[in-house]
Amino acid sequence: MSEATIQRDATGRLLISGVMSLHTVPQLWRASEELIRDAGRVEIDLRGVVHSDSAGLALLVQWMRQARHAGKEIRFLNIPRQMLAIARVSSLDRILPLARVS
Repeated sequence: MSEATIQRDATGRLLISGVMSLHTVPQLWRASEELIRDAGRVEIDLRGVVHSDSAGLALLVQWMRQARHAGKEIRFLNIPRQMLAIARVSSLDRILPLARVS
């Protein structure tokens, strides 16, 4: 089974790496709850994601809901092409706060 990790960098940004799939999303969700709750402004950098399916995109939506419910601003940075393609097909690219940063 492929793995995924989430960690906070020195700037407070959350870095996701590995595979975001049906198998890894539950673990990422559990690991992210406290990190998002404790953050002021939430920036999630997806540069390290090597593969994602629709479950990974669903996690972005859940993170967005969680942040908004807590009254926090959230941005998704460096969304991988494959994930962006799925977001465009489902029109989620219109509601997700996506940014391109290198």
